[in-house]
Amino acid sequence: MANYSDLMAQAKSLMVQAEQARKAELASVINDIKEKMKTYGITVADLGGVVGKKPGKVAKVKSVSEPKFRGPQGELWAGGPGRKPEWVRAILAAGQDIEKYRI
Repeated sequence: MANYSDLMAQAKSLMVQAEQARKAELASVINDIKEKMKTYGITVADLGGVVGKKPGKVAKVKSVSEPKFRGPQGELWAGGPGRKPEWVRAILAAGQDIEKYRI
């Protein structure tokens, strides 16, 4: 009967072999997919992916609201919840009324 340390060494060896096999199979599958994409003119966007994004990350979508305020240099702000733009904070800190900037 094998002892614990022998079994652990075997398990570690098998895990290394399994990872090597996975990487080899993965490379083969990726090459096959790339060839088919090239043959059929399929893009990453066709598959619902976004180039340059990390897998599993969901892109944040900013809500598009009509601007309600225009700053001194033409900056726009919808006046929604969350952090106020720097120009709004500067106006409020100076004791001015933000309403005079309403569009």
